[in-house]
Amino acid sequence: MRRILEGSKLFGGMAAEHLDAIEKIAVTKKYSRGETIFFEGDDGNGFYMVAAGKVKIFKTSLAGKEQILHIFGAGEPFGEVPVFNGQPFPANATALEKTTLIFFPRKDFVALVNAIPSLALNMLAELSMRLRHFAAQIENLSLKEVPARLAGYLLYLVKEQGTKGQVELQISKGQLASLLGTIPETLSRIFAKMSDEGLIRVEGKVIYLLDHEGLQART
Repeated sequence: MRRILEGSKLFGGMAAEHLDAIEKIAVTKKYSRGETIFFEGDDGNGFYMVAAGKVKIFKTSLAGKEQILHIFGAGEPFGEVPVFNGQPFPANATALEKTTLIFFPRKDFVALVNAIPSLALNMLAELSMRLRHFAAQIENLSLKEVPARLAGYLLYLVKEQGTKGQVELQISKGQLASLLGTIPETLSRIFAKMSDEGLIRVEGKVIYLLDHEGLQART
């Protein structure tokens, strides 16, 4: 657990005694693939950090259509907002694979924030980054066509994974379609068209970016 806390953006760089205090209130929880972590409307009694595995955050329409909002991996926190506003969770969370989470109870964590001012600044920075991400996502879904969304996502993965010529999809193409606000059939056609145009080459979950400028022009 300590290694995950030290390596996270939220707690990285904090003093050892502060990490000790955080570790004391943390609870490890394990989930199997497809298991629900919380439902939209559940009491926001704390927040989570992924220790291992992946978690999808999503909303479901009355017609049953799923829209993935974000997918979190190791070291990333989620569900933080209800900790501060006392409201229920605004979306659903499900484990995409065998997953280990670190849970921080709301009452205990708020007490730590009051005692450790630097922790509040870290939380503010993390929430600001999250707000920027969702603002960009809303713009993409509402103003851009699906090819532009896909091109932007591939370029985002390049930065996130620290690569240049290739990226690895860590979710299924069906989940990627939901994340981009489309259906798998449409996404497959766009992948095929981009491949034909020489922008990318797809080999399973590995996508080779052959023309960065061309992809950038699509965004």
